[in-house]
Amino acid sequence: MPLNLDTRPEPLTIDLAATAVIVVDMQNAFASPRGLLDLAGVDISGADAVVRTLAPLLDAARGAGMPVVYLQTGYKPDLSNGGGPESPNPRKETALCLMRARPELRGQLLVEGTWDFQIVDALAPQPGDVVVLKTRYSGFANTTLDAQLKARGIRNLVFVGIATNVCVESTLRDAYFNEYWPILVTDGAMQAGPPEAHAATVFNVESFFGWTIGAAALVDALNRSRAPRT
Repeated sequence: MPLNLDTRPEPLTIDLAATAVIVVDMQNAFASPRGLLDLAGVDISGADAVVRTLAPLLDAARGAGMPVVYLQTGYKPDLSNGGGPESPNPRKETALCLMRARPELRGQLLVEGTWDFQIVDALAPQPGDVVVLKTRYSGFANTTLDAQLKARGIRNLVFVGIATNVCVESTLRDAYFNEYWPILVTDGAMQAGPPEAHAATVFNVESFFGWTIGAAALVDALNRSRAPRT
């Protein structure tokens, strides 16, 4: 069914049956005290607000029949999928850099099976949700994401998660390049770095790569889509 959204820079009408929510890296690493970003000295004070915003949004999406797809960054215990000496990833990715600088943390940050790797409890995937593991900023890089979306006939992607300016924007840009229609929930995401980093991504999305919407407006539209017609 068509869903009218009060998006920026202009309203969109999308097919609800062809729309999925992409939940980017809502893991303890990025959203919890003593997680990766916190240990790296990044301000995560806004993470609780994002979690509180996303819980009802994801419930509304599931209630409207939208697939909820979780992206989850994780490395093997031996870090073999983090990138070898010819890859820039170990030189820039925060977990790999911090574990190299602080050997006592080796094997603890974004490693599969660890607390740091887990999705935060308040947003744990529900039966029927999809979880896609990734080892790079973009959820499309060497993953099954594109194939899983195409198999479900998905054309529109609603993005939420952490960090706005890193994994969220990287995945959103790749979605645009792969001919998906990206929509960023502005208060359903948090940046790594100063607030200006979040604002820059919002500007980039509205100007070049997609559309934005507030969580309350999206939830209202989803709830209206479920209301009985008279």
